[in-house]
Amino acid sequence: MTIRRGNLFSPVTPEPDEFVEVLASGVGAHRVERIVSHSHASPPGFWYDQDEWEFVAVLGGSSELEFTWGKIEMLPGDWVIIPAHERHRVARTSSEPPCLWLAVFGDKEKS
Repeated sequence: MTIRRGNLFSPVTPEPDEFVEVLASGVGAHRVERIVSHSHASPPGFWYDQDEWEFVAVLGGSSELEFTWGKIEMLPGDWVIIPAHERHRVARTSSEPPCLWLAVFGDKEKS
């Protein structure tokens, strides 16, 4: 592995609604992503149902995650761990400022 560096707050040219950058990945489906969402929402009727757990934190902007049991609003500093196969979707994200996420994914057995 080589040393890599960057800045989580570096500007992103707006994509249609979401930019995903894999910062690190490794054995066992572990990966770290920086996600910048501009007024993004999951398509109607779409639910994530992932084989891996996910830690997600909001570093800037805001969002609302929806689960089969309800919604949670996320503001800067808020984080949540979503177990493998917990159905969820992005109900909304802010546009100005865009929602800046830090997401870490890992094996379902090691949550």
